[in-house]
This record gives sequence, C-alpha cells and structure tokens, in this order.
Amino acid sequence: MRTFLRIWAGQLVSTIGSYMTVFALIFWVWEVTGSATSLALVTFFSQLPRLVVTPLAGIAVDRWPRKQLMILGDVVAMLCTIAIALLYWGDQLQIWHLYTAVAVYGCFGQLQTLAYSTSIALLVEKDNYTRAESMVAAVNYSGAIFSPILAGSLYPLIGLKGIILIDLTTFLIAFGILLVAKIPQPSGDAAETTGPNVSWANLTFGLRHILKTPGLLAMMIAFSCFAMPSDIGRALYNPMILARSGGSEQILGAVTTAAGLGGVVGALFLSWQGGFKQRIHGMLLGFAGTGLCKIVLGLGQTAWIWIPAHFAATLLIPLYYSSSNAIWYAKVPPALQGRVLAADQMVGLGIGAIAPLLAGPLADFVFEPAMQPEGALAGVFGPLVGTGAGAGIALLYVLMAALMVVVGLAGYSFRTLRSVETLLPDHAIETRLIE
Repeated sequence: MRTFLRIWAGQLVSTIGSYMTVFALIFWVWEVTGSATSLALVTFFSQLPRLVVTPLAGIAVDRWPRKQLMILGDVVAMLCTIAIALLYWGDQLQIWHLYTAVAVYGCFGQLQTLAYSTSIALLVEKDNYTRAESMVAAVNYSGAIFSPILAGSLYPLIGLKGIILIDLTTFLIAFGILLVAKIPQPSGDAAETTGPNVSWANLTFGLRHILKTPGLLAMMIAFSCFAMPSDIGRALYNPMILARSGGSEQILGAVTTAAGLGGVVGALFLSWQGGFKQRIHGMLLGFAGTGLCKIVLGLGQTAWIWIPAHFAATLLIPLYYSSSNAIWYAKVPPALQGRVLAADQMVGLGIGAIAPLLAGPLADFVFEPAMQPEGALAGVFGPLVGTGAGAGIALLYVLMAALMVVVGLAGYSFRTLRSVETLLPDHAIETRLIE
C-alpha cells in the first residue's frame, strides 16, 4: 500500500498541472470555433486511437514490466504537451494540431492507464480495492477543483506559456516518483497462456474470457448501457454551460470546480467508509443516483442550480467506478488482467468514440434548432429547459441522464448481474517483484 500511496501522490500533483493546460485549451477551442462539434471532436480523436491500441496494450501489460510501460506513457504525454506549447508560442497552433496531439497521447495514455490499473490489484490487498480505486478517482477530481482556480488566477499573469511550464514541472515530480518505485509483476507469463506471438488468439483472449464468464459479461453489458448516455452527456457538458451562460469562463470554472469538489468528497468518503459490502450495489445505485442529479443539472438555467447539481452528481461517480473496478480486480487473475481489462475497456472506448460523434451533430443540427423560440420542440419542452441558445443541448442532456437512471434500476432485474460477487469466485494472487 505504501508504494501505491507514493505513486498516487505523484499522479495527483501531475494531474492538477495537466488539467490547468486542458482547461485553458477548452476556451481556446471554443473561442476559435464556437462549436459543440469541435469540442466533441477533441474527445473523439483522443478516444479512437485508444480503441485501436487497447488489444495490443493488454498483451503488453501482461507480458512486460508494468512500471516500464507507465514510464513510456508518461514520457509521450510530456512530448505531446511540449509540441502543443511550441506551436502555441510560435502562433502556429491550429485545431487539427490539437486533434493530432490528443490522438498520439491517446495511444500511449491507454497503455499507461492499463498498466497502472492492473498494478493496483498487486499493490493493495483485496479488502482495499474499493478504497484504492476511490483514491484514484480523487486524483482526477482534485484536478477539476484546483486547476480552474489556479489557471484562472495565473493566466492573466503568466499566460498559457507559464501554465504549460507548470504542467511540465508537475510531470517531472510524478515521473521521478515513478522512476524509483518498485511495482510488482504477476507471477507466470502471458505467453504461458496464449503463446509468444501477437496472434489472433492472443488479441481476442480477453474478450473470449469475458464471453465465457457470465458474471463478467453481465458487468460489461451493464456498464456499456450506462456509458453511452453518460458519454454523450459528458460531450455536451462544456458547450451546454458555455451556451447558457453567454460563454462565461467564470461560470464554467465555478461549475467545474464544484464538480471536482463533489468527486473528491465522494472519493474521500468512500476511501474512509469502504463502500458497500456487496459492491454491485455501489455500481447500480451509483448509476441511478448520478443520472438523477444530472437531470437536475440539465433542467437548471443558472449557476445556482448547476453548481449544487453537478457537485451531487460527481459525489456519486467514485462509488460506481470504484465498486465496478473492485469487482473486476477480485474476479480476474492478475496474470490475465491486462488482456481482460483491455477487452472491457475497448468496448467502453468504442462507446466513448461514438458518443461525441452523436452528441455534437445532434446538439448543433437537431436539438438546438428545435428548441429555438419557434422550434418544433419548444412548445413541449420549453417550460422545462427554456428556449434559445443552449436549450436544445440541455434537453438532450436531460434525456441522456434519464437513461442512466433506467440502466441503474433495471440492473437489479438480472440475477447474473446483481449476484455476480457470489456466483463468481475470487482469484488467488501470486506476484514477483520487478526492480
């Protein structure tokens, strides 16, 4: 657990720096394009390469030392940040440069993420899986809290150039901690199970393992049904707030900060309390609760509603992510986790790539025109979400949030899912330490 805590602290510092850069670039894209589709395409181009590289990343994580793969992912992330910085400083940065950078980072970022997540089961005891996962969630939400505040305060003084330099400094701190850390490797070899080559059998091993394990298959289907409306809503969030606030950086920053605070509070509470004894309850109730809060967020038309609603929504997100991941860590042997988790993540990444492609055009060309004062849907839904700029995006956001609630509640009607922890036995762990 001590090694996990050191790596976690380094990632916390680095994530805050990275989120400061991301926060500034969101406004750059909006100022340049003013388009929900352009913002959504940033997500698309970051997700699509992950979808392609994930099967190979799963094989690599099961075969090679995970520490080295994490270092490789961090180095590529730094190089991408430097490239964006040089283009911006030279007044040459264009939107396609950003798409290219997030695509490259997406490939190696997926490798780093998979290596990190599969190491958690080896760095902490089973009873602490949910706590460890909640702490990982706290990293991202801490970035969402502090990054808008720091970026907003420092940008007038040091500009984007200075913020990127802070990002690179925080990266070096995390990199140094990772460099000296000792990360266990599962005993056995990926080659012992599926052969030494990158064959079709090796590439599809994780998916075949899930398909022949009903409990894992039920988990994957349930999370996929939740992820589609959730990811569409995520792609709509920034343009919805910007459109309904007149492009206010301060309001978006305040709502984003509230969301980060909710995520941190939820993660810290979960790391202390440990979550549900039957972790499937945490996943399904987290789905439903998050959807309910996001319905309120979409219906709101002022910051005074957006701030508490988004706080409440993100308060529950660590619950369903940590509960779900803890089940996977407990049920899948560590020597197989790279390929099995890669297969599960590949489905999620596919949804993550498709969702923004649906969200942007639906918002810009269907729902926004329909929710103008004389639009086709204004008379029906106008009393709920209003009309004019951002109302169509808000309506689509509410519909997606309602689907999230349905998925969470409907999950209890399937025994294979609700009883997965009793129907599927835990694995036994054997590790060897890689220096």
